Amino acid sequence: MVPANDGASPAPIDRSVLERMQSRFVGRRMFESAEIVTEGNLHLRVEVSGDYYPSEVSVRFEIRWYRNDDFNAHYQEERRDGAWKCRWDRHPNAHNSRDHFHPPPAAGRTDAEDAQWPNDHRDVTRLILDRIEERIETLWERQ
Repeated sequence: MVPANDGASPAPIDRSVLERMQSRFVGRRMFESAEIVTEGNLHLRVEVSGDYYPSEVSVRFEIRWYRNDDFNAHYQEERRDGAWKCRWDRHPNAHNSRDHFHPPPAAGRTDAEDAQWPNDHRDVTRLILDRIEERIETLWERQ
């Protein structure tokens, strides 16, 4: 059993869901790459094209989806002056409800907010992509 406060789920990763998610990103202009990483914790790693951002930045998000529909989705921007990140989670933990959000810019555990996420991985993916698009729009408006 996985401890309740380590950010993971007691269930194994659902590779078939990661593969279906991967197929949504592969070959689309917005994404540089989408690959399933097998070293360490199995997850889907998606690199977002820097062309969508107004300044030099490296952007990725990583998703772990478990067979019990728990998940972790981490979004991170890396710039010369630091990182900006947030995280959508569904997993047992000691700091919040099972569904919760770690807001930007640090995505810290102490800042986590209770939330409610859809059950289906396609809906969760759409929610995350909508938030990424909102973030990109916000960055362009600040220019």
